[in-house]
Amino acid sequence: MYRRFLNNSDYLGIITQEALQQLTRGNDERFIQAEQSAEMSIVEYLSENYEVEKEFAKGKYIADYDRRITYPVGVHIYFDGQIHEVIRSISGYRKPATVTYWEESTDINIDVSQVPAYSQFNTYYLGDKVNYNGVVYLCLSENGYKFDDIRIPMVGGWIEAETTMWQPIDYPLWAVVEYEGAFYTLMTLDGFDNNIDPLTSDCWGAIADYDSAYNDYELSEHEYVVYERRVFYPETDVNADVPELGNNLSLHDPRNYNLKKHMVRLAVYELTKLIAPNNVSAVRMRDYEDSMKWLNDAAKLRLNPQIPRKVDETKKPVTDWQLATFQNDYDPYQNPWMV
Repeated sequence: MYRRFLNNSDYLGIITQEALQQLTRGNDERFIQAEQSAEMSIVEYLSENYEVEKEFAKGKYIADYDRRITYPVGVHIYFDGQIHEVIRSISGYRKPATVTYWEESTDINIDVSQVPAYSQFNTYYLGDKVNYNGVVYLCLSENGYKFDDIRIPMVGGWIEAETTMWQPIDYPLWAVVEYEGAFYTLMTLDGFDNNIDPLTSDCWGAIADYDSAYNDYELSEHEYVVYERRVFYPETDVNADVPELGNNLSLHDPRNYNLKKHMVRLAVYELTKLIAPNNVSAVRMRDYEDSMKWLNDAAKLRLNPQIPRKVDETKKPVTDWQLATFQNDYDPYQNPWMV
C-alpha cells in the first residue's frame, strides 16, 4: 500500500478546490497515481546525494488521530484535517482484559538491541517478542492494531470484580451478582429486601457493557462494566485524553518545505496529463519545468535543497562539492561525479 507524503490540502496553494475536483473526478486513486510518479522523479534525482527517503518518511508516517493510540510527546498526527505536533502525551482508551497478553521474557541470553521495538500499529501473535522501554516481552495472546485490540505491555487499567450468583440472602452495598444472564450491583440498602430478585428490586442496578466510545468512566471501585461476561472497575484513568490545540497539540508540519512544494507541482502536472495529455496549460508546464530544473540543480549540488546529505563510512558527504562543479551531464543512474 502506497503511503502518501502529501495530503489533499497541500494542493490548494496552487490550485482551487474546484479545479482539483475536476482533475481527480472524485477518484482519490488519481492522487496516489500522480504522487507516485512525482515521488519517483524526486527520488531518482536526489537519492544519490541526499537522505530524501528519510525526509519522505517524515510525512508518510503521519497518521490520523486514533482514540485507541497513546501518543508520546514529539510525534505528529493529523487532527481535524491538519498536522499537529503532540506537546503533551495523549493517552488512548484502555479496555478491560480477560487474558494476559504479555509477560517479561526470562531468556537471559537474548540481545535486547536485536529485538524489534513494540509498536501500537503492529499486530502480534503468540510467541512474538518485543522490546518495550528496554525490556523484552513475550506475547501470550494475539493482539494489536489489525485485531482492534491494542495492548501495550504491562499497561492495564482495570481490576476484575468479585461476582456471585444471586441468592435470597443479605448483601453489602455495591455487591455484584449475576442473575438470569445479567450482572447487577446493590446501589442502596434503603428498602432492601433480600427475597426480591435484582430484576424486580429497585435497590439493584444493572451493570452496562463496556463501551470504548464512552469516555467518561469515573475512577471509582464502583464504576462497574461488563466485558466478555466478566465485571471490571477502573484502577487508573481509562478514558482517552481529548486532543486540544494549545493543551496537548500544536500546529506544526515537520515535512520538508521544498519537497512538498515541488512534489505538489509535479503531481498537479501528472494529474493534468491524466485527463488532458495534449492540453497541459502553460502555467502547469512552467511549474513542472521549474521543479525539474530545481531537482537537476539540487542533484548537481548547485543549490542546497535543505535536505540532509548522505555520508559515507567516514561520515563525509558521498559527493564532494568541488568535484560536483565539474559535472557536465547528469544521469540519476550513474555516479554523479563521472564526467
